[in-house]
Amino acid sequence: MRRMISGSLFALLLAPAAAVAQEHHEEHQEHMEAMHHEHGVGIASSVPHYERFRDWIVASAELMPEEHYGYQPSAEVRTFGQLIGHLANAQYLFCSNAMGEESPNSMNFENESSRDALIAAVRTAMEYCDRAYAMSESKAMEETTFFGQEGSRLWVLNFNAVHNAEHYGNLVTYMRIKGLVPPSSAGN
Repeated sequence: MRRMISGSLFALLLAPAAAVAQEHHEEHQEHMEAMHHEHGVGIASSVPHYERFRDWIVASAELMPEEHYGYQPSAEVRTFGQLIGHLANAQYLFCSNAMGEESPNSMNFENESSRDALIAAVRTAMEYCDRAYAMSESKAMEETTFFGQEGSRLWVLNFNAVHNAEHYGNLVTYMRIKGLVPPSSAGN
């Protein structure tokens, strides 16, 4: 009986300590997320890169005239329009994985040829991805599997930002060939 009482008393004494520890942990998490956001660490460090290339990609889609959407420097590479479609597709692929949800996209935008439809597609896809880059730091650190590799959700978002930068470089080449000044050079 004495052991039951001392065990019960011990549990009663520990309960407030556990609550205080949990509260302290939550405060620490909030503080770390605020610090990461303020100092550009974690997910906050990826957001400016994503946003810069997001804006340049959308501006590139808007800048290229309709008659050049079918432009293809050689048979081995995508047309300008296919690149825009590929980027729209990729936003859904990367960001749905990062958010841990099914992609809402059921189209292959690389098969779309209309300039207006492709501009709308890439805008909508980027808006979808904006949600992923707004996730909490703790969610961004959760593990996921992408292309058969394991990593954090943040790793997937960084992969997306790099992929966007890679293909923006392609778009720049296409625009330069067509005599256009890319948004990154125009100061946009």
